[in-house]
Amino acid sequence: MIGLAVREGPLDVLCLGAHPDDVEIGCGGTLLQLALRSDVRVTGVVLTGEGERVREGSSALSRFIPSAKVETAELPDGRLPARWEDVKQVLEDVAASCAPDIVFAPRVDDAHQDHRLIGTLASTVWRNSLILHYEIPKWDGDLGAPTHFVPLDAGVARRKVELLNDCFPSQVGRDWWDDEFFLGLMRIRGVECRSQYAEGFFASKVVLDLTERGSAS
Repeated sequence: MIGLAVREGPLDVLCLGAHPDDVEIGCGGTLLQLALRSDVRVTGVVLTGEGERVREGSSALSRFIPSAKVETAELPDGRLPARWEDVKQVLEDVAASCAPDIVFAPRVDDAHQDHRLIGTLASTVWRNSLILHYEIPKWDGDLGAPTHFVPLDAGVARRKVELLNDCFPSQVGRDWWDDEFFLGLMRIRGVECRSQYAEGFFASKVVLDLTERGSAS
């Protein structure tokens, strides 16, 4: 196993979520790690939600990264494939002013139709970005074997879960929502990359720059 560091210098990150809480569940620990950098800029886009869910989605990301900015589209939950043109336009509008180094998006083979659509469109809209597809565990049992991992220590993993509970009170009463659920997956991914905890990601195309730093082009 070889560890690769993210390049030096300012880092622009875009987080795409079909629903409020998608991003935070899928890569909240990674965002907490990124928050330790002084040169990271994070933009979040949440495609669905109404009422309390919109309020949760609008404010949660900044609890993970204080400087984060969030845009919400308020499209209907569970109906995004039927609103393909609207979804595509929202993403293209964001792309007009956002050329991120890294895009976090749902998996292209996620069992939830809203997640799949966002994950698929991400690579057609941002062709020059590293796209890391996060995983969202669920009843459907659609988890796979990640290609990339971000190791997390126990403090970061538990902080992620604490923030999830605090930022999304509308979801806390659901039968699948509990600390063991979130920590359990992070523990499994940690074992898979020889860490205590970790978050796993899937990437279909990665470009490696193997030139020596500081060398002439």
